[in-house]
Amino acid sequence: MGVFVFLPLVLPLTAWPVARLAEQQLHPRLATRLLTGVAGVMALCSTVCLGLLMVVGTAQLPGNPLPDGWSDPQVRQAVPYDEVAGTAAVPVLLAVAAVCGRTLRRHGRLRREAHRALAGLPDTEVAVLSDDLPYAHALPGGTRDRIVVTTALLAALGPAERRALFAHERAHLAARHHRFLLVARLAADANPFLRPLRTAVAYTTERWADEEAARAVGDRRTVARAIGRAALISRGTPAPTLAGLALPGPVPRRVAALLGPAPATRAWPSLFTAVGAAAWTAAAGTALSAMSSANSALTLALVLRAATPL
Repeated sequence: MGVFVFLPLVLPLTAWPVARLAEQQLHPRLATRLLTGVAGVMALCSTVCLGLLMVVGTAQLPGNPLPDGWSDPQVRQAVPYDEVAGTAAVPVLLAVAAVCGRTLRRHGRLRREAHRALAGLPDTEVAVLSDDLPYAHALPGGTRDRIVVTTALLAALGPAERRALFAHERAHLAARHHRFLLVARLAADANPFLRPLRTAVAYTTERWADEEAARAVGDRRTVARAIGRAALISRGTPAPTLAGLALPGPVPRRVAALLGPAPATRAWPSLFTAVGAAAWTAAAGTALSAMSSANSALTLALVLRAATPL
């Protein structure tokens, strides 16, 4: 394996350029899928890397439950600085498991609390809560997907802006944006180098829903006005449910994008553009990370199999 076992830990740095360029120049749907896929694969590879380091580096420690053959010099030589790297990998891997577990528990708790808040209301697509705080969000799961909105927000929007709001939230539900957000959040928990991709996915999912709302309503300026007005009156309002898994999107950039032409829906950017070069670099880094992890795992499995007594 050699030093290549460490590559998946640092290769997420190759995805940083594509995060910002994808926000600006790719269609939000393509950008969301690209960034989420890159983040998920790189996070999985870096976690596998930590597991390999832990196995090799701690096999020779007294009292470990691993087979004695796994502490042979031939096994330890598979990883440079095996003892230091393996010992350091243990608390890091435990921290990754704890942070990811906390995120999943929080996600489940928020969904349960959101559904409990709707108890007693009619089982309709739109659930209106009597609340002085202006907010709205999409709530997947339960008996049906629902849109939750408060009376305070409805009172502040005109009829056309309400239609834009509902179209935006329906787009979140139809495209299952909460899944993209959760994968990006878990990836950032697993490897902090992937945090820029989490921020980018939070923005591109909102832009994706904006574009779908503009297509449904047929007026981009109405959607832009609804977003701007909702942001102004909701300033300082805490995110009550699953929106807490996302980061606040830059509303001025979203409004500016809606006031311009609709983004092109090309399948993949050309290599001879800035965003294309960044996208291909991120794709190459992802592929290299996956191949490095697979090669290291296979090599280690063969070495451990040879060192394990029959």
